[in-house]
Amino acid sequence: MNVVGSFLIFVILLLIPWIGVGALHLNALFGIVIPYCAFLIFMVGLIWRMINWARSPQPFKIPTTCGQQKSLSWIKYSRLESPFTTFDVILRMFFEVVFFRSLFRNLKAELQGKRLIYGSSKWLWLGAILFHWSFFIILIRHLRFFTNPVPSIVSGLDFIDSFVHSFGVPPVFITDILILAGLTFLLLRRLIDPKVSYISHGSDYFPLFLLLGIVSTGVLMRYALKVDIYGIKHLTLGLISLHPTIPQDVGTIFYIHLFLVSCLAAYFPFSKLVHMVGVFFSPTRNMANNNRAVRHVNPWDYPVKYTTYCEWQERFRDLLEQAGLPIDEEWCKDQQTQKTQG
Repeated sequence: MNVVGSFLIFVILLLIPWIGVGALHLNALFGIVIPYCAFLIFMVGLIWRMINWARSPQPFKIPTTCGQQKSLSWIKYSRLESPFTTFDVILRMFFEVVFFRSLFRNLKAELQGKRLIYGSSKWLWLGAILFHWSFFIILIRHLRFFTNPVPSIVSGLDFIDSFVHSFGVPPVFITDILILAGLTFLLLRRLIDPKVSYISHGSDYFPLFLLLGIVSTGVLMRYALKVDIYGIKHLTLGLISLHPTIPQDVGTIFYIHLFLVSCLAAYFPFSKLVHMVGVFFSPTRNMANNNRAVRHVNPWDYPVKYTTYCEWQERFRDLLEQAGLPIDEEWCKDQQTQKTQG
């Protein structure tokens, strides 16, 4: 039901711009109003999430560790598995964000008879790398629609990414193939693997369908269906400069693509996809394992009303004397003197 429900929502999202632009000719709504609203929701939602994360107290040092902690000078510690300094934390975050280091080291567990067998799980890491890096490169390539003139780094990346310059018109982008392969693997993994399918929800399937729809419509615009590239750039430049105009005969497929991108932007801050930003606020990743060297003060601590021994002794003096227990007057006087002087 999670898969079917998510897919039905995706199909409805496909039909909305198809009917709205193709039949009702609401080009301005889908080309200007909805993208602006989606961008506003994206920015406000993301800033709200970041402020909420930043304000959340961290009462304990809870970095994820699986290596030797820094202790004696002659014992070598693991800088990535048990970071001690801020530089170690930055180094660890770099490998985590860029190369998915923890996912690369992940293992899968399978029950064979009565034995629990652990094995390599590199396919998940490869699928995630293909999707994330391809998506990042595609985002950079799309800057050519929002800049004039196009930066040389974007043009260079565009040239490197396209590999059939003489045989294909237009050239085929490597990232177009890789991102489709990565998304297809991630979706099939949730559908086929019983363990993953059991713990998957609609919030896991819907982003995959949405991303596949965005990539598929983008691929169709480039290699199959005809769209007015100059009209699209005219529209995107107008959106950036806050002077948007709707070009003529851009193509319904473009508005479908733009609407799905807008849905992804508006959905992003409230979905699991926001882990892209949340990883930087995760105390298991951004904290150093230096409890023995630096005292971590619990921000939840507050002044607590307590009773000193001298106050307790004065309160129960009569009972203590009746029981024949000694009263330590001198010690209490010394404590009061030290408190007054200090």
